[in-house]
Amino acid sequence: MKKNTAVFLSFLLFATFALAQSKPLPYIMDMVHNNPGDALYVSKFNDPDVLKSMGYNSKSYFLFDSPMLAINWDGLDPNILPNGSADRAWVEKKAHRLDSLYTNCKKHGIDVYAMSDLVLFPKRLIEKYGIEKTFGNPLDTLTERLLRFQIHQMFVQFPQMDGIVVRIGETYLEDAPYHKGNIQDKYNADKCIIPLMNILRDEICVKLNKKLIFRTWWVFDTDIKKYEYITNTIEPHKNLVISIKHCEDDFHRGDAFSKVLGLGRHQQLVEVQCAREYEGKGAFPNYVAHGVIDGFEEHQYRKDAGKIWNMKELYATGKMVGMWTWSRGGGWEGPYPKSELWCELNAWVMAQWANHPTESEESIFNRYARNVLKLSKNDAAKFRKIALLSEKATLRGMRSAAYPSDVFAMWVRDEYITFPALPKDAKKATIIVAEKVEAEKMWDEIVDLSKQIKFKDKTTGRVVLVTCEYGRQMFRIFNALFQLSSIDAGYSSAENITKYIGHYDEAWKTLETLKIQYPNECPSLFSKTTIRRTWPTVADDKVNQMRKK
Repeated sequence: MKKNTAVFLSFLLFATFALAQSKPLPYIMDMVHNNPGDALYVSKFNDPDVLKSMGYNSKSYFLFDSPMLAINWDGLDPNILPNGSADRAWVEKKAHRLDSLYTNCKKHGIDVYAMSDLVLFPKRLIEKYGIEKTFGNPLDTLTERLLRFQIHQMFVQFPQMDGIVVRIGETYLEDAPYHKGNIQDKYNADKCIIPLMNILRDEICVKLNKKLIFRTWWVFDTDIKKYEYITNTIEPHKNLVISIKHCEDDFHRGDAFSKVLGLGRHQQLVEVQCAREYEGKGAFPNYVAHGVIDGFEEHQYRKDAGKIWNMKELYATGKMVGMWTWSRGGGWEGPYPKSELWCELNAWVMAQWANHPTESEESIFNRYARNVLKLSKNDAAKFRKIALLSEKATLRGMRSAAYPSDVFAMWVRDEYITFPALPKDAKKATIIVAEKVEAEKMWDEIVDLSKQIKFKDKTTGRVVLVTCEYGRQMFRIFNALFQLSSIDAGYSSAENITKYIGHYDEAWKTLETLKIQYPNECPSLFSKTTIRRTWPTVADDKVNQMRKK
């Protein structure tokens, strides 16, 4: 009897542990990252019902839908935004919009957050109080007083809010004509980060019992000593969460897995971009959920070193309390997909994994393929092969599997393509260029697979066919550019210039035809003429120069 009791208790203990481990993460959040200064995305991810159906429990509104831009300041000084002024009218219009958005979100059972740049004040306030040189300093007494008022007023005026997401890496003002932003010494732990976090912790977490999600990006996300110093200095709180991208720098394949995930005393939220701004923005298949959850191949070195290299391992540490996906956006401009299929695949798998963190990524993927896309078992396997091939091809075609850190990450950004630079080491360069050929072959296989799958929804079938072909042609262009870069650097024979320029031209012509034939399925095309925030040489300009050789 005692033996049976012991067995039963052991089973009960195991079952209880398993149940606890399978609980959803507390924060399962999504954000649509609109392009600053451009028209807002029309996206299914703006619909709280869609988010809820996918497994999300929270939504973060983008920077320009933050209540920081919508409070009226009357409780401090009615002359900061005087009645009848243009800035007062703008703020009131913004407040009306946000009140409607937030109320609708809460009505559908989704928690409300907003990403906010700090420090951000009305221009009229800055001028009136003469704080042009000091308002970005959280150690300044007046700045602190104004910031505390602002934070408190945000939650008073918008009680629907559950918390805010704070960003100090950059300040965007494209859609905030009456406000000005600044942060001083943002890299300095003692002069900026710690005092700012303490002010926000006190006002939001302690006084208001609301949530504070503080982003580390571009501030304290790559230096272990700095991260640990800050997290050891700031007292933990149940409402305070630190947000960290799963990879360092930005959402590039090849960038290192975050060194600070799993460290420190604080709860951690992981950021994942689903429509990667350096990798097509959802215009073609680019499956990242597998790599984020189970580990990207370029992060194997961390596994060999016995360190965390994926979300499964981070979850096991107990520090991870949430997943924050950017279902759409990041960066600037296009390309703009006509269908959100490939964005949704990443977002759906990530949200479902956050709800069932002990379930395998493959099992979740298959649930999407079978239950959402209604594919047969055989076709679901082909769809998965497309996804996994896209993961491998993206690394090889845009960076390098052999030398992931040796190719400049921003040679492709958004819809812009610049001429890729190769390492000065000829052996490395040759291997990197050979990988582009390998990637193109993977895309040939992807296109073949896309033609074999029978989709119940014919529109989805056309989207898959068109976007897979779109991807193949883009990676033909990438391959041609690397081959031409190799010739330009003297690593390859100049006799092949005509051949690869021909491949480049054929791929562009195919894309232009695809756009005409499938206007409702084909994404907008990459730009041949404009660049933004990338290398200074437009790829097409360089190709045209090489035509003359």
